[in-house]
Amino acid sequence: MKQVQFIDWGLIDYKEAWDRQEEIFSETVRIKTENRDNLNGDQRQTSDYLIFCEHPHVYTLGKSGKPEHLLLDEKGLEEKHANYYKINRGGDITYHGPGQIVGYPILDLDHFFTDIHKYLRFLEEAIILTLKEYGIVAGRSEGQTGVWLDGDNPWTARKICAMGVRCSRWVTMHGFAFNVNADLNYFGNIVPCGIADKAVTSLNKELGRDVDINDVKEILKSKICELFEMELI
Repeated sequence: MKQVQFIDWGLIDYKEAWDRQEEIFSETVRIKTENRDNLNGDQRQTSDYLIFCEHPHVYTLGKSGKPEHLLLDEKGLEEKHANYYKINRGGDITYHGPGQIVGYPILDLDHFFTDIHKYLRFLEEAIILTLKEYGIVAGRSEGQTGVWLDGDNPWTARKICAMGVRCSRWVTMHGFAFNVNADLNYFGNIVPCGIADKAVTSLNKELGRDVDINDVKEILKSKICELFEMELI
């Protein structure tokens, strides 16, 4: 079992969390680069992290995203008490806010498997298995990342978890945003993930009641551990 450090940052400003991620990510990449350049010398071991947190209201735009998918101007952002950042993950625009589980696995995939598509599918599967614990059948939507309900039905498909990752030298950062008790009204101010014709949902909306987000975190952690064959420390 691969040992992975688990950290819960709680409610944290998006930019602060991004800076912390970058620091861990850059250090891991630096160690791997030094190891590659020093094959006949001492080889340092890299560490792996699974980070959970929540963010105050914020919109983030990925490298392939279109700025016009944010439907608010600067004044509108102020009125919504929301921030906006262009960032270095894949994907388009998404929303983060209280009531979401935002997950940032910073993993050296050389410790697991060097397949970014498999990595994304495992993250999706962990969410799918977590939802199953609440009696909700979830899955995927062909050609799109993330976790969906009724993903194959164009009339009722709705996304419950968005994903966007960055990977360099097989080190990952960014990750997923799982709507648990999220305020879905904030998604009305964007074209979520650049997809205009499909809805967004949350666990509490599907169940008709709020859930204990800490309980969801514990279930999700266990599913991630099973799939990635890791032990959290």
